[in-house]
Amino acid sequence: MARTRSENYDDIQAGILRNAARLFATRGYERSSIGDLVEACELSRGAIYHYFDSKEAILFAMLDSLVRSLLASLEQAVAEGGSPLEKFERVIEAFVGHNAQSPEEQIVLLNDLGALQAEEQRQIVQTERKIVELVGKVLASIDVTKKMNRRNARVYTMMLFGMINYTYTWYDAKGPVKPKEFAQLAAGLFLKGFLAEPASG
Repeated sequence: MARTRSENYDDIQAGILRNAARLFATRGYERSSIGDLVEACELSRGAIYHYFDSKEAILFAMLDSLVRSLLASLEQAVAEGGSPLEKFERVIEAFVGHNAQSPEEQIVLLNDLGALQAEEQRQIVQTERKIVELVGKVLASIDVTKKMNRRNARVYTMMLFGMINYTYTWYDAKGPVKPKEFAQLAAGLFLKGFLAEPASG
């Protein structure tokens, strides 16, 4: 007979992922043991194995959820309609907001993706590519000065990522500049350069 899930199964599972992210970001995935997870999650070893088969399963669930939720947020931002510029601004706001809510997970993604099996890495990278493709298309849609071409489109896209994708190293979402304002600042700074007329001569 199959074991039924408790009513708070999803909440406990999400709690394990949050605590694991904090542990892995601070100590590193490879240096963190199941014993460390037991202590961080305040659960027994058996309880953790009830929700995840292994430490690697926790890492994969964490990173897979991170990139999939970001992609879903960006897709929703685009689906809300409006002008290309409005879509661009919403995408940036969604991106910044998502990163502000998951700084530990961002650190783990940067440092520990390589600890996963090749197939699991491939799944994460595929989702990341979809994110880059979506942002690239949104950026191309506002390219009124026709600066983007097949040679440099990815460069422009990744320059934009560079402005907003590593904020976990310094940005405090609880500080005086909240995520919405930060997104507006980032979008404005990028666009004033991106939409400027090219220099003559």
